[in-house]
Amino acid sequence: MDRIDKRLLELLQTDSKINNQELAEKVALSPSPCLRRVKQLEDEGYINKYVALLNPEKLGLQLTIFVSVGLSTHDPKKMSSFEEIIKSFPEIIQCHLIAGQAQDYILKVVVPSLNEYHSFLLNKLTQIDGVRNVHSSFVLRSIVDKSSLPLNHIK
Repeated sequence: MDRIDKRLLELLQTDSKINNQELAEKVALSPSPCLRRVKQLEDEGYINKYVALLNPEKLGLQLTIFVSVGLSTHDPKKMSSFEEIIKSFPEIIQCHLIAGQAQDYILKVVVPSLNEYHSFLLNKLTQIDGVRNVHSSFVLRSIVDKSSLPLNHIK
């Protein structure tokens, strides 16, 4: 990873639809070497995928909730079962196993309304075998909400 690769990643994180010609110009390469470098970054796993970031409010998803979930046991089979079940819930857009808290998982949930969240909570999340407790924190306003990763540690 050199400074050109780092710059390519910065530019692609900002605009994944940038065309190769424009990208090459911004990193002072000709198009062919630029394309080869991007392909290499993809092949080496630095770039997982290209996505469109949608506007949740335009889609009617007015509420974002961070949900802490505690399980009744730390049995690997129960934890694995919980993880597989929640992967099927479209309302959950992130799930992280956490340490340092009384809870086991933190979920990021997006829904259209409080009624929808109530339904999700009662009919889906708390119905999973082994869920001991749930704590909800409602987002009032997002201060920082980025999808790009910091690259300043790469020299």
